[in-house]
Amino acid sequence: MKNRSRLIGLVVLVLLGIVAGVVALTAGGSGSGSPSTAKSSAKSSATGSPAAGGPKPSAPAKSPVPTAPAKPSESAWVPTSTSLADVCRSKLPAQALDTLGLIAKGGPYPYRSDGIVFENRESRLPRQSNGYYHEFTVVTPGSDDRGTRRVVTGGVGEQYWTADHYATFQEIDPRC
Repeated sequence: MKNRSRLIGLVVLVLLGIVAGVVALTAGGSGSGSPSTAKSSAKSSATGSPAAGGPKPSAPAKSPVPTAPAKPSESAWVPTSTSLADVCRSKLPAQALDTLGLIAKGGPYPYRSDGIVFENRESRLPRQSNGYYHEFTVVTPGSDDRGTRRVVTGGVGEQYWTADHYATFQEIDPRC
């Protein structure tokens, strides 16, 4: 009887695990990627370098990065800090616009570290709780690595540009 109870408990535990897995997969939508994407990502991870024609897209786990509205209205944008110079979205390099487009779509991003938490250690952005900011690589043509250019997003959709690896930031003004 004791062994039978253990067996029933084990079966229930396995079934709960399966149900939890199914729920996690359905709740995540298409964020987990297809098997071919996973193979591609694993291959990219193994080599650790982008493909010859540029960075190789990978499918990182969907990060909890809030995205800005697709078409902000003129009155929607309010600068988060008067101490940060703003830059018109249209004045950014084409690669930064590509990165902003990927952020709006939720990926996939060219580098595994895209979407990770930006900790704002130097406090160059307005102070927020840990996990509020996320960073994304802006491809630098001719660079053998991620380069120095990034877009950093905030929890309510604000976006910042840095061309010098976080030494300076400009808030991106989507109105122009």
